[in-house]
Amino acid sequence: GAILQANAEDRRAAGEKGVKSAFIERLTPTEARVEGMARGLEEVAALPDPIGRVDKMETRPNGLIIGRRRVPLGVIAIIFEARPNVTVDAAALCLKSGNVCILRGGKEAIRSNRCVAELMRQALRSVGLPEDCISLVQDTSHETANELMHLDGFVDVLIPRGGAGLIRAVAKEASVPVIRTGEGVCHIYIDNEADLDMGARILFNAKCSRPSVCNAVECVLVHQDVAADFWKHALPLLEEKQVELRADAPALELLGSHAVPAEESDWDAEYDDYILAVRTVRDMDEAVSFINRHGTGHSEAIITGDEAAAQAFCTAVDSAAVYVNASTRFTDGGEFGLGCEMGISTQKLHARGPMGLAELCSYKYIIHGSGQTRGGSAAKLQNPCN
Repeated sequence: GAILQANAEDRRAAGEKGVKSAFIERLTPTEARVEGMARGLEEVAALPDPIGRVDKMETRPNGLIIGRRRVPLGVIAIIFEARPNVTVDAAALCLKSGNVCILRGGKEAIRSNRCVAELMRQALRSVGLPEDCISLVQDTSHETANELMHLDGFVDVLIPRGGAGLIRAVAKEASVPVIRTGEGVCHIYIDNEADLDMGARILFNAKCSRPSVCNAVECVLVHQDVAADFWKHALPLLEEKQVELRADAPALELLGSHAVPAEESDWDAEYDDYILAVRTVRDMDEAVSFINRHGTGHSEAIITGDEAAAQAFCTAVDSAAVYVNASTRFTDGGEFGLGCEMGISTQKLHARGPMGLAELCSYKYIIHGSGQTRGGSAAKLQNPCN
């Protein structure tokens, strides 16, 4: 009740400032979403403790026993925008993985975040844990975000969650290590061997079930041989949600008044809205090339009945999650069995895809010996690394 009341005040203030509807939708935790947050906490609590786990152990020829043990990253700072569930997810994952978190949300959700953070701090106190394991920055000015980006020696890693503008600004400005998450220009490719009805249903789900999230599809690529038939299946579904189609010339010929001409910027757009870029391709190779050029490394899908084409697509597409005959909306920590998630990493080091407990850990090597010392030949001593 307190969370929903605080959130109602946030949404009212956002509406008065003219914030667009898609942004407010991300801000809104319905009763079902609040229950989902609570379930996510329970699922994280039930997961095995990752800290101290030895995930690699071997005995070397000289008798040394070398093990690799998981350890916390340390202090994790999260700068995020208008999704109060991020406060809960981030705090839960950091606590379970032995990390301290500093949360800095946007001004649009400050009342919701204060309420949620205080509830979690109360819970920590009730079980005898330091409440400052979870800290919320109360000042939402740009100055506090900038200061957080430069806390070298205090913050071990910074994770931005939000729109492309926030993520790129943090990655460019921060002097502490950054993990990029959430830039979601996702694609679906409709192959010439696709089940077109299934493809239309998957596209509808990926675009319309929740268009404001990062795993929603932003662009559909359709093989020229099946384009006319595909749009007979897909167009009625998309019109249910009045999706605006921004199409290339071949697609415009088929869609007519149901679409508008695409501009070059549409191929790189993360709309977060009921807008879909539409492109016609000659074959899968063209689709893969386009995705690797315009995608953000988040989630891509192929709809096909050709197993060889599916395998080739999965191999060639350079993204964190690649789907065959399924919606991109499944790229989510809960759906992947991680409980909740810190974000969807679109980079390759050190985490990629949904970030759960394992991705919030580092490791150290523990070496047990029985008196071994290292000798070296003259040849070895010439290399200072040996």
